[in-house]
Amino acid sequence: MHTQKNYHLRIAGFYFFYYAFIGMFAPYWSLYLKSIYFSAVEIAILMSVQPVMRMIAPNIWGWLADRTGKRLLVIQIAAALSALFYLGVFATTSFWGLLLVLGLMSFFWSASIPLVEATTLTYLGKRSARYGRIRSWGSVGFIVAVVGLGFAFDYIAIDWLLWAGLFIMSGILFFSRLIPHTEVVAHHTDHHPIRKILLQPRVLALFGACFLMSVAHGPYYTFFSIYLVEHGYAKSAVGGLWALGVICEIGVFFLMPWLAQRYGLPRILLVSFACAVLRFLLIGWGVDFLGLLLIAQMLHAVTFGAYHAASVGLVHEFFQGRHQSKGQALFGSLSYGAGGMLGGLASGPIWQHYGASVLYSCSAGMALLGLLLMVWKLRMK
Repeated sequence: MHTQKNYHLRIAGFYFFYYAFIGMFAPYWSLYLKSIYFSAVEIAILMSVQPVMRMIAPNIWGWLADRTGKRLLVIQIAAALSALFYLGVFATTSFWGLLLVLGLMSFFWSASIPLVEATTLTYLGKRSARYGRIRSWGSVGFIVAVVGLGFAFDYIAIDWLLWAGLFIMSGILFFSRLIPHTEVVAHHTDHHPIRKILLQPRVLALFGACFLMSVAHGPYYTFFSIYLVEHGYAKSAVGGLWALGVICEIGVFFLMPWLAQRYGLPRILLVSFACAVLRFLLIGWGVDFLGLLLIAQMLHAVTFGAYHAASVGLVHEFFQGRHQSKGQALFGSLSYGAGGMLGGLASGPIWQHYGASVLYSCSAGMALLGLLLMVWKLRMK
């Protein structure tokens, strides 16, 4: 029991720093880029580098981890190289220089999380419903980063963001060395080609719907902070609004064992997509009303927290044995990677030519399409 608890804390530490990096990057990196005079289209391109790499890199690293059976070593190498290449942000402020640096850093940074997800679920075994409680430490890390930096940037220059990122990267590297080794349990699908699993209608429906959900979130991660600042919100308020959503997300993670048992993962996903439609409409048309923004951010508990836990859980059910790492990698690549890339890249021109209300209405439309796909094809008991 002592060893299990110790391993729990080690994995939780990795989640804490990994998502603290997102808490540093997603809300504030666009503000840093704006401070060095990049245009909306350039910001959209640079903010889309991570999703592009999340589309490409996890499949390569997931295949390598499953092929060699050395999942933990791959995680450690990826963490070390991502920290090394992050140092490049101190060396350049040019568009092409940052594009190269962010590309190299993201190629390795994005490799580790699908492997850690597979490690966590393997470690939990039959207690996989408790995944959310370990993953909630990632949400805590996000909150610490987003709130702390939000208050800090009301008093210090935004370029201190680079040093915050370096500190967080060091934490990722440290805890990558502490993650426990786990043995992959053999499964009767081990000798099947992965495409046989991927081409099942219910798997395609899940991946397609999750792709659309990530497209919907692209404008949120790219322009939400700029949107709030342009409407008169202080950076501390921006951090507070980001944090509110993640605080609610933590609550859902702790409730997931009960929710999953009572309602099932597919029904939870249906509710998540429906709430996403409402949330993005509130953001797009209710920015001047704090009460509506508060409701929109509380819905993050469902549109990300419940959505993420349910989708990762279903992927774990679909991809068993030696396909676990590749399954989680494919999920991350096709949803957060390809979907996030498309949503981020499209958000720049739409923001520039049509404005934020139209942009977030498009997000609501993408979530609605995902909901319809789920209703049509994802038939499970």
